[in-house]
Amino acid sequence: MFMKFGYHFHAYQPGDIIYIHDGSGWDPIKYSERLSPVSLKIRDDEVKGRNWTRAMIKAYEYVDDTLRMLEPNSVSVDFEPFTLYMVLKYKPKIYGEIVETLETHVEPTPTVPFHPIMPHLSVFEQEILAKVAFDFYKPLIATRDVVGFWLPENVITRETARIVTEATDKKVVFLLDERQFVGLNIPPAKFSCNTYRCDGKIAFVFGRDHYLSDAFAFNILDVEGLVRAVAEGKVDVFKEKNGIEYLAFLSSDLESLVANPQQLDRFFGWIDGLREKGIEAVNAAEFVRRKLSGVYKCLEGECSESFHVNIKDYSSWSDYYDLSVDGRTSDMRWTGVRREDGVVIHRLYKGRKISQLWKYAFTKLFRELNRSIRFGVIDLLRKTSEADVEAVKEFLVRYARIFFREHYEYFEMETSVDYVMEPLGEADPSLALKLGRIYYIMLLANHSCPRFWEPIDTRVTFGNVAAITKALIELMNLYMGENEERANYLLLEYMKLLAFPQLYYDYDLFRMRGLEGWETSEEAWFDSLKSEVPNSRYNVVTRAALYVGKRDLPGDLKSIIESLYDLDEAVADTGHIPGEMHGYWENPEWCEHKGKDRP
Repeated sequence: MFMKFGYHFHAYQPGDIIYIHDGSGWDPIKYSERLSPVSLKIRDDEVKGRNWTRAMIKAYEYVDDTLRMLEPNSVSVDFEPFTLYMVLKYKPKIYGEIVETLETHVEPTPTVPFHPIMPHLSVFEQEILAKVAFDFYKPLIATRDVVGFWLPENVITRETARIVTEATDKKVVFLLDERQFVGLNIPPAKFSCNTYRCDGKIAFVFGRDHYLSDAFAFNILDVEGLVRAVAEGKVDVFKEKNGIEYLAFLSSDLESLVANPQQLDRFFGWIDGLREKGIEAVNAAEFVRRKLSGVYKCLEGECSESFHVNIKDYSSWSDYYDLSVDGRTSDMRWTGVRREDGVVIHRLYKGRKISQLWKYAFTKLFRELNRSIRFGVIDLLRKTSEADVEAVKEFLVRYARIFFREHYEYFEMETSVDYVMEPLGEADPSLALKLGRIYYIMLLANHSCPRFWEPIDTRVTFGNVAAITKALIELMNLYMGENEERANYLLLEYMKLLAFPQLYYDYDLFRMRGLEGWETSEEAWFDSLKSEVPNSRYNVVTRAALYVGKRDLPGDLKSIIESLYDLDEAVADTGHIPGEMHGYWENPEWCEHKGKDRP
């Protein structure tokens, strides 16, 4: 058959960070992790970890073995950089095996560090993250003229696409979801080599078949059903008759390969079944290369602007599709607000309706905190050097060589302080590197996953808040004695985290409209923030900010906080993430932290 089958796997773990230790910025960060034992069943084996992240990193060894059993170039894989860095830190042997697989067996696909929703960040942050993505993947994609690119949650705008394509000299293939395309309603059209204009530059795009992707990821169809759904359900008769290759593209999280004990075998059986039907597995980037080189035959105009498609701004691959008003996805899952009409939505959680208004407040708050930290970092960097903003930006891109140092050293790439500091000229490295550290901790605080889940009280929310708190306090300490007004401003920014419930009034959230009306009520707001752990009454944002603050705030400020809050309830325990309940948790009631912390 002329049909080709492409699958992409997205690998991402936000980590189980509960506290980032003090540091100078000359070395990668050190941190404490949650101790909440859990195990997974893979085939007949039990994979145990001290927390979810550790268990998943061990599980990657099984996944890697399966990927190596496939034909080369069958699938593409992206590893979020901090995830791959954690694999290197915890399991160097598995890291080495994964790198070898990325180099020789699968299509390595760049993605930005820390898994933020890119269009929700400032252009400044997006430009840095896009450049770091290609720098981190540089040794893996050096010989490739066409590369795939994975945007976190596939959330895209034309401006974000431009930023990504301008960060590299390679041709970019965005791997998206078919529900993000506008006006592409003829089923065979989505199997073609389509293009997308990114404010000047041209990129290629493929949209995954979401039904089939989910049918595998969530075990909806058996192996025979999956084979038939592709081999019989995705046939393009015209292209088959004319000998024109076309691609049925699917994607899912790499975690989907370990979603149940037999999932790895299901995937291998699926690929085997398609091969028996004469369907070759080829990843999307390789498919584009073969089209451009003439190995595969093109329809007239294919891979050019003649096959241009429109993509809905702020669309995604995993939205609350049941609330869509136009048959397309959006980013309401992460904002709590439907963009088309501005109404606040709700979802079911543990059998009851929960307002998602907290997501809107969380998004708005982190945008403000990011801006405050970015302003402070740029301000102090420019005071210690004569560098302009572009030089500051280049320094922050190069700081990845310190933050992910061991990864770059593995490939024998430059990681010296001289290299990192070069854009700033004669600036004081002790201050500049400290500011680079603060900026990257801020980036680390922007994982998308807290807003992915319906409840706010999760380990990933705690991790984001713990990181942004650390960045704020370290920046505040740099300003103390030099600019008290600025230091006080940063303290007030930190207080927003402590007083997160108060944002209902500060942001006038009561003026917003709810889908059913009640979602923006005071009762709905406070109900959505309730603690899910028995040893703290504080909501998870306040809890995490206190957890870091009681360790890091200067003595006089800590005394003030102690007079307002019970620091014994500043614990790292959180509720469980709904999507992780297939794990065998030592404590299935809540995601506790059993470790003993330093005071």
